[in-house]
Amino acid sequence: MPGLDSRVAVHKLAVHPSVWPVKQSLRRFRPELVLEIEKEVDKLIAANFIRENSWSMRQRVMKRYFMDGSSGYNQIRMDPKDEELTAFRTAKGIFCYKVMPFGLKNAGATYQRAMQNIFDDFLHKRVECYVDDLVVKTKVRYDHLLDFRAVFKRLRRFQLKMNPLKCAFGVTPGKFLGFIVPHREIEIDQSKIDAIQKMLEPRNISELKSFQDHLAYIRHFISNLARRCQPFSRLLKKDTSFEWDESCRNAFNNIKAYLTKPPVLVGPIVDRPLLLYIAAQEKFVGALLAQCEEDNKERSFYYLSRTQLHTDQEDLSGTRLCNSKATTLPPGAFDELDFASRPAEIHHVATNSFWPTS
Repeated sequence: MPGLDSRVAVHKLAVHPSVWPVKQSLRRFRPELVLEIEKEVDKLIAANFIRENSWSMRQRVMKRYFMDGSSGYNQIRMDPKDEELTAFRTAKGIFCYKVMPFGLKNAGATYQRAMQNIFDDFLHKRVECYVDDLVVKTKVRYDHLLDFRAVFKRLRRFQLKMNPLKCAFGVTPGKFLGFIVPHREIEIDQSKIDAIQKMLEPRNISELKSFQDHLAYIRHFISNLARRCQPFSRLLKKDTSFEWDESCRNAFNNIKAYLTKPPVLVGPIVDRPLLLYIAAQEKFVGALLAQCEEDNKERSFYYLSRTQLHTDQEDLSGTRLCNSKATTLPPGAFDELDFASRPAEIHHVATNSFWPTS
């Protein structure tokens, strides 16, 4: 595989010059695992992903480090000065990576930066990408082939390869980053909801954090999530015993009930005014961004919420919150939306409880 043009991106390791490598001796493995390691090393040698090295800083024998030739990460070269820092030792010898292996610190950021450089003028117009997930989007069916031709030309120019077995073409609804995207609408993948619905009541901090991690992934679909999760906050404090009481149980079941009919969000329409609804309470602030469709029906496309710090609570009155133009929301919250152009007008509507509790 030729690999991505090194002028676009190479992966560098930020290792301080004063840090010396630690040489490790060969570890012992089960005979069947030794054979498997040798086979994987032979594949990496054949693909020209690794080369022999004279010393070993750390050992890498986990299966996830061995990537097939179609891996996107392996298309980015390591900086030649840092190749030896990826050294690993096997019974077959000592090797180091010539390309970026999956699992190195900041490897994902390097890949994302490469995609940004390649598709800089295409992003949010013809293409959406997140690390190695790439979507070519077209509003008019007739233009779809033209957009594909432009994208493939760009891929060929920078020698970036796609895995044909993982590509789908000409689809109307598609799955992207765990969400279903039919036309302008955005839905939660049912498998994400099922995973939450199957979770039992947490018995310890670890299980509670796992539950909240699942919710964080779909947080923009849940109205006032900070308020819904409020009963859990005391359990996450240091030196607090884990006591799952009735309020926690009710909050847990309330969230599950909400997700039985999750909202379907829509993408914003450029140059159409936005409606910003703000719910301010003593300890929480939440917001909903919406737009009026042509039939004058409001459609939601973004939920935000946060738990207020003690220093923020003085500014939670509805009037002051509106006058501040939602500055109590998380910094850069609207930057996440990445509009093609800024909305012409935002209406601030403050009320204490416009969202139902269920």
